[in-house]
Amino acid sequence: MIIYRYLSIEILKYALIVLAAVVGIYAAVDFFERIDNFLEAGLPVGRTLVYLFYKIPFIITQIFPLSLLLSVLITFGIMSKNNEITALKSGGISIYALLKPVFFISACFTLFLFLFSEIIVPLSSEKANRIWLEEVKKRSAVISREKNVWLKDSQMITHIRYYNKREKIVHGITLFYFDKTFRLIRRVDARKGSYDAQKGWTLFQFMEQILQPSGNEYDVHFYDKKKEEIPITPENLETVVKKSEEMNFTELYRYVKKVEAEGYDATVYRVDLQAKAAFPFVCLILGVVGLGLAGRGKIREGMAVSISYGLGIAFSYWIFYSFCVSLGYGGMLPPFAAAWTANLLFACFGVITLLNAE
Repeated sequence: MIIYRYLSIEILKYALIVLAAVVGIYAAVDFFERIDNFLEAGLPVGRTLVYLFYKIPFIITQIFPLSLLLSVLITFGIMSKNNEITALKSGGISIYALLKPVFFISACFTLFLFLFSEIIVPLSSEKANRIWLEEVKKRSAVISREKNVWLKDSQMITHIRYYNKREKIVHGITLFYFDKTFRLIRRVDARKGSYDAQKGWTLFQFMEQILQPSGNEYDVHFYDKKKEEIPITPENLETVVKKSEEMNFTELYRYVKKVEAEGYDATVYRVDLQAKAAFPFVCLILGVVGLGLAGRGKIREGMAVSISYGLGIAFSYWIFYSFCVSLGYGGMLPPFAAAWTANLLFACFGVITLLNAE
């Protein structure tokens, strides 16, 4: 039908306009927030632009559902203001008949968001994080695609097999201390280590090897628990461990399986794994919500009110979604419930709104 093609074009047009505007504002704000860090690190302004270029795909994934919702509300808001909705109803076209193009566009947006998050975002996020870590923060780190993290200081190398972000505990930590000739003078191996803001790091099941003055043998000592001065903090580790957005769904799934197979807690990554599957569906949900609000005649006043409704709904979704994910990280909700509860609630809201549409 002509009306279907017209609605599809209008929704897509306004979605692109909203996406470009919001991403531009977001990038401009981020640029002015970070430019001082780049200049202090002795980097040119162009390097900041490269960093933002790699960060834009991740920004797009966060803004994409909002752009769809606002485009639906704006399109139907303008149509309501021009009495086009009334004319369609007079011609025997119900609000439910308009669901088809909205549902189709929303489904396309969902598929695009999932593929974009799987293919583009992991690569670009990894490059952006590496620029920020190595060039701006001047931290030398090697992060494997598995669990191992290597950190290099002036005369020290730290190897961590796995870092539990939720409990701030490192597992399988090894510290290598060198003299000025890069000779190993001390090595520390511990099964795990915990961090306290006041006391620092405490290592458990601790083995220490110290080079004797003769330089031929090492003295070996064992401890059940011992404090150790380590020049890293959980905040440092969170900047260097491989992040979920740097992995696609398959890679993250394999990562979770390997972490759990070795007996570590992978709750945080399990929540992120479910979130990768759940989040793209918000496009479909918000598209239905937007049509339902339009059908109830709540946005006759035009574009300003449409945008207000859209921002309010999107803000509510983000707050509730983030709250549920945080409960999942803390182990208070199962990973599946943490990632999908917000979608289920807003899907019900959208269906109820659509069923009560005029």
